[in-house]
Amino acid sequence: MFVFEKEQLIYNIGGVKIGGNLGETPTVLAGTIFYGGHKIVEDAKKGRFDKDTAKSLIEKQDEMSVTTGNPALVQIFSESEEAIIKYIDFVTDLSDAPFLIDSTEPMVRITGLRHAEEIGLLDQTIYNSLNISATKEEIAALGEIRHDCAIVLAFNPQDSTIAGRRAVLENAVLDQEKGLLALCNDIGITKPLIDTAITALGAGAGSSAAFTFVAKTLYGMPTGSGVHNAPSSWSWLRKYKKTNREAFLTADAASNLIVQMMGADFVLYGPIENSERVFPVVAMGDIFVSESGYLEFGIEPGPDQPFKKLL
Repeated sequence: MFVFEKEQLIYNIGGVKIGGNLGETPTVLAGTIFYGGHKIVEDAKKGRFDKDTAKSLIEKQDEMSVTTGNPALVQIFSESEEAIIKYIDFVTDLSDAPFLIDSTEPMVRITGLRHAEEIGLLDQTIYNSLNISATKEEIAALGEIRHDCAIVLAFNPQDSTIAGRRAVLENAVLDQEKGLLALCNDIGITKPLIDTAITALGAGAGSSAAFTFVAKTLYGMPTGSGVHNAPSSWSWLRKYKKTNREAFLTADAASNLIVQMMGADFVLYGPIENSERVFPVVAMGDIFVSESGYLEFGIEPGPDQPFKKLL
């Protein structure tokens, strides 16, 4: 394994540590709930859902986190402002895990963030995400709230190379007047979590995974991604899934190891239903890097690391 020469930042988000060199902190895992097409959602606009099943999914992820030592986040997706409030209240009543506010609609995210502020849970909240399509209204609202933690998405629709992803973070691209990291400074985001923006296989997936190592080297900031998006969008695997679902599930879980071995601090692993499959895989990866970090560089694994809990 390896260590980075640049100082690696570690953020404390709602009691969960994210960042550092390989083996310094365990990989943080975020499962998504109430996502588009999620069978437990009965009315996505009104925020109606099967509460019993949702409860069991959240509790199972928390259980896997305790078992392996890998901290858990709940990625809350919503299609409406009404629903995001209901979802946040439900999740935070059940779990103390930090949570991500996620939506394709900027004002749904802003509504969720304002609600988290009203109920006193901003310290547990991660805004997902600040990206190149951010509107002036969204930026103004974030500047007013000045919440300190957000996913910063290094997606460049014009250039899927490492250089293109770096440009989004550092320079004015498309309609943005400055790079996203400079914008973070302006609006009070002091704990940016860099998301390398995994694209489809054949459309820059390799560069997006490799950018994990590059971003950690350049910026020293906690970095990760939703790497499962690559196998999930792979047309061959989607067809093969019809006759061999286990192969799809195996590739989906194993994909997390690719970015983990490049230094990823967090992984947005997709549907929360997959927690029992993903946590052991990522815990195994953490054991590999923790053992190497300890033997080769003297990095002492913490007491809650998979290296300590599962060996």
